[in-house]
Amino acid sequence: MFDMYYLVLVLPMVILSMWASAKVNSSFKKYSKVSTMRNLTGAEAARQILDNHGLYNVRIEAVAGNLTDHYDPKSNVIRLSDSVRNSASVAAVGVAAHEAGHAVQHATGYAPIKLRNSLVPVANLGSKLSMPLIILGLVLMGAESLFGITMVYAGILMFSLAVLFQIVTLPVEFDASNRAIRVLGEGGYLYDEEVKHVKKVLSAAAMTYVAAAATSIAQLLRLILIARDRD
Repeated sequence: MFDMYYLVLVLPMVILSMWASAKVNSSFKKYSKVSTMRNLTGAEAARQILDNHGLYNVRIEAVAGNLTDHYDPKSNVIRLSDSVRNSASVAAVGVAAHEAGHAVQHATGYAPIKLRNSLVPVANLGSKLSMPLIILGLVLMGAESLFGITMVYAGILMFSLAVLFQIVTLPVEFDASNRAIRVLGEGGYLYDEEVKHVKKVLSAAAMTYVAAAATSIAQLLRLILIARDRD
């Protein structure tokens, strides 16, 4: 299924994703070397933000890996990697505050995060079933075109659920970053210059989500065009 649609639509988005990934890694590495003037670690910043919002029940745990930090709404846990949890760098505090922002979103009933969480099961199912359905449908189109094209479009529908999840993720991530930047500045966790550094780190991270959504949309459009041509 490697064709001109891939070259024109998907490949540029893949390159964008690679650039975004490199950008976030370089930004995090750069500002990981800049210590906070208040010597505040990522774990300490997240804990204080949570407590200031009355979220004493949200735990903070360690997680292996690099930039694997995330908030788990099911377990009500923020998991921070070692480079964030124990580091007193500007980058670490920014990432930790971002994850605390997700916990605050969940606690306050922020609509987009509720929608995203509800989409997780169907998005996972769509991701697993879409390509097998599309490939099998294309194979069967030679023998039974109606059944084959029906399977192809069913696969495309399943894939669109995963694309929808990527799109809904965007406002969730942007809002968590905005919350982090606002609370770090207004709450006196960081000085103004340090907040500017945090903005750069979180803006670079946001681009990875934009690139992922753009890649998914391009892939969906490619699949629709392929199905149209084969029909």
